[in-house]
Amino acid sequence: MIISDFLDDQSDAVIVLWQRCGLTRSWNDPAIDIIRKNTDKNGKFLVGYVGQRLIASVMIGYDGHRGSINYLAIDPDYSASGYGKAMMAEAERFLQSIGCPKINLCVRQDNDRVVSFYHQLGYATEPVVLLGKRLIKDD
Repeated sequence: MIISDFLDDQSDAVIVLWQRCGLTRSWNDPAIDIIRKNTDKNGKFLVGYVGQRLIASVMIGYDGHRGSINYLAIDPDYSASGYGKAMMAEAERFLQSIGCPKINLCVRQDNDRVVSFYHQLGYATEPVVLLGKRLIKDD
């Protein structure tokens, strides 16, 4: 897999990938999420290719205190290939290179397979409650 920075002309392929992976939600417009990420100067948005096929993505954030991971996606046809681990290793390298001391990430409560994936990478379930408040509604 070749990992590179996201380019604007990859938006449609990334959205299809997210849909195939079950990451899109009715209350989040994925095209708007991509536009918002492209205005973020503290993070990175990576994609992975096998041949000419876009098969992976990860959005990496950093707020000066903690790193964050969003939209880690591996095409289901490439599940259990090691590509998820490779994308996370690249995300961790980037965050470490800019001085990020810790990564926090969210996984949907019922997604045991993904929780297990992160546990295998050394991530721990922490005793916290995630709270959220929508400030802008994506219509």
